[in-house]
Amino acid sequence: MNWKAINFDWNQVRSFLATTEKGSFSAAARVLEQTQPTVGRQVAALERSLGVTLFERVGKSLTLTSAGADLLVHVQEMADVANRISLTATSQSNTIDGQVKITASDVMSAYQLPPILRKIRLAAPRLEIDVVATNDLRDIQRREADIAIRHVRPTQPNLIAKLVAEATAHFYATPSYLDQVGRPKTEAELAKLDFVSFGDVDTIIGFLNPAGIPVTAQNFRIGSKSGIVSWEMVRQGLGVSVMSDDVAAMTPGVERVLPGREPFKFPIWLATHSELHTARRIRLVFDQLAEQLSAPSRVPHL
Repeated sequence: MNWKAINFDWNQVRSFLATTEKGSFSAAARVLEQTQPTVGRQVAALERSLGVTLFERVGKSLTLTSAGADLLVHVQEMADVANRISLTATSQSNTIDGQVKITASDVMSAYQLPPILRKIRLAAPRLEIDVVATNDLRDIQRREADIAIRHVRPTQPNLIAKLVAEATAHFYATPSYLDQVGRPKTEAELAKLDFVSFGDVDTIIGFLNPAGIPVTAQNFRIGSKSGIVSWEMVRQGLGVSVMSDDVAAMTPGVERVLPGREPFKFPIWLATHSELHTARRIRLVFDQLAEQLSAPSRVPHL
């Protein structure tokens, strides 16, 4: 081991990672239970010790530099290892076993859950995780799932529910489709395009019309009850659809439509039965999901 080559403090690394994931010095300070100036000093000290600039400061905003983005990949790996060390120290990773059934939409199950599940598997390798990918609301009280990820607040009694994030969404289409039909500049122009439906068309219209998008059933000539299938149709140039910005960021070949428009916002709730929450395997997975889902990808702001 070349000890002289290790010239940084783990606390500085934690401050850098928390700032990147939580979006600001102040948010990072809250999660680390420190003060905002302390987090700022830790990041500045890390930059000095490594001899690189991690953030470009323009006005009140922060943007990761290329060096910062490169470092982030390694820091995330370090965080995974640190998490495993903490769990091993408390004998959790070696003793927690059994099955945990998670239900989520098919889109979230396919795009957003795999990297989170990878972290959970590293933390507790003896767990068996079953993902029930469905767009129907599974009944936790009937034990159809141990943990549910939902976009509406669960109201059933005897459930523990936690709001972990407020996600954003925009309209997306392929550049080739927009080259063909033109890039709309207003909601009225957008409403002249082909839309790919996901689920019930009347429900979608009832969501878009109050948001100022005057679409009708004539806009929806193709679609599917499967979110994955609908999104693939969009990806192959069949029309426009609303999609989570996190999922769109993972999908090459799509372009945001009306990029200056205010995003749609929707909550992400975790729910489990109050009795199940006392089980260590459920609590571990619940807490890991809450932590990872509450750290959306975004440009940090002071």
